[in-house]
Amino acid sequence: MLEIKGLSKKYDKVMAVNDASLTAPSGEISILLGPNGAGKSTLMKCIIGVLNYEGSIAVCGYANKSREARSRLSYVPESPALYDLLSPWEHLEFIARAYSLQDWQDRAEELLSRFELSEHRDKAGKELSKGMKQKLSICCALLTGPRVILFDEPMMGLDPAAIRELKTVFKELRINGATVFISTHIIDSIEDIWDTAHIMHRGRIERTIKRDNGNTASLEDLFFQVTGTEGRGNA
Repeated sequence: MLEIKGLSKKYDKVMAVNDASLTAPSGEISILLGPNGAGKSTLMKCIIGVLNYEGSIAVCGYANKSREARSRLSYVPESPALYDLLSPWEHLEFIARAYSLQDWQDRAEELLSRFELSEHRDKAGKELSKGMKQKLSICCALLTGPRVILFDEPMMGLDPAAIRELKTVFKELRINGATVFISTHIIDSIEDIWDTAHIMHRGRIERTIKRDNGNTASLEDLFFQVTGTEGRGNA
């Protein structure tokens, strides 16, 4: 479970996130929607602990910057942060060593196969295409078996086959009781998989919507109801 209470982050005079609170339960796919500049990326960076902030963030009941929280949390950034000289397999080995994983090799092989990276396992990171780098970033995040996993615009750069596979992974994580938290402004990419949607606008969580609460409007319509015409060019 991911719990955020009264989170605020200010850059000089700009309030990027303003008193945001939300809960992303275990066994659900929660999405964070908002136009560009709404504060989504800042919120994600606060969750993973790279920014200072006011308020509180808990991962599985632990403060987000604690060792206990970090061991349960994974993050897939919008732009993959990989090492140019390490191969896909060496990236996975690096993660396994960092997290002191045991018997990780079979899981690593499975992930590379699922995302069609097996034949590229020994290439240097700098030789991989943008889509391959994104898929490797996803594999690294999944290897640790996280209980809370964050995705920032995860479909960017992926081909249709990889998008379908990733959506299958989302559903498997939900079945296994993990918290899946996806930040995006591309509504079509998650229309068929979400359980709870948090719509963010001008630094605030303006509305939280449950799929099963009887809403007949589409997620896109609900998004524009909250963000107004300013969101139309960015959704």
